[in-house]
Amino acid sequence: MSKIHAAITGVGGYVPDDILSNADLEKMVDTTDEWITTRTGIKERRILRTPGKATSDMGAEVVRQILSKTNTTPDEIDMLICATVTPDTAFPDTANTILDKVGAKSAFGYDINAACSGFLFALTTGAKFIESGMYKKVIIIGADKMSSIVDYTDRTTCIIFGDGAGGVLLEPTTDGNGVIDSVLRSDGSGREFLHMKAGGSLKPATAETVAKREHFVYQDGKPVFKAAVNGMVNTVNQVLERNNMTVDDITWLVPHQANMRIINAVGDMLDIPKEKTMINIHKYGNTTAGTLPLCLWEYEPVLKKGDNLMLTAFGGGFTWGSTLVKWYN
Repeated sequence: MSKIHAAITGVGGYVPDDILSNADLEKMVDTTDEWITTRTGIKERRILRTPGKATSDMGAEVVRQILSKTNTTPDEIDMLICATVTPDTAFPDTANTILDKVGAKSAFGYDINAACSGFLFALTTGAKFIESGMYKKVIIIGADKMSSIVDYTDRTTCIIFGDGAGGVLLEPTTDGNGVIDSVLRSDGSGREFLHMKAGGSLKPATAETVAKREHFVYQDGKPVFKAAVNGMVNTVNQVLERNNMTVDDITWLVPHQANMRIINAVGDMLDIPKEKTMINIHKYGNTTAGTLPLCLWEYEPVLKKGDNLMLTAFGGGFTWGSTLVKWYN
């Protein structure tokens, strides 16, 4: 019997209409377009400003797009996993809210929080439900409203992040394409370098934590940069070795869109040229769990069946990993 893989049969993406450009940020903090561009590669990012709209609204837009493109009804969805660090609320989980908003009454869902690696962790998890034969249609969403936890008086972080969401539909196939292999890692000691100080059970919200601006992203850039590059490169090489492949076999490198310097460093260390690297950070910034599926969404028109895609990411905490996908469509 042929092995069942989880094939990506549909891709969707959503970014808000409102653009926050480098010129806009020049009016908000002590920075310049040149300073931002040379350090991050970002020219603009999208911000969800509509009152009452949250991460689930972006995720629901992605699901509706996927359903329309694949001629799938909401009732056919078996499961939805949402990767996010900006849930609508602490509970209920955002995945369940998305399912309600799209009218998927036969599905169950839950959230995964692995920061910027969240989509990879969720994709691998969803693939296992398909491979086991338990479910036939699983949707994986990566979505974050980072503007809700970014301090727009901190020029080191507010220039980086944007809002957005992307996702994929997974279905079983036996033709050898789909999610092939993953190497996922985590190291909790890295939490001191990239985290949010307050808002959890360790340090619940108080008037003092709000006054101290502790409900925003905190990042120590240098150790994060070093760990991100090494982690992504090492796991890519491990996936290649486990599957008897070389870098030359990679059709597309799909790196987390954290910082153009990180993307370039990973590509240089792997010896993968830019023309084989998916890049959209200049338009959207770092959308955390949304970056990888947004890349797939934008590059979908040029992808061919059997293309080898190497997805790789690094997130706060630390979390990181790489996943090999053979394109199905």
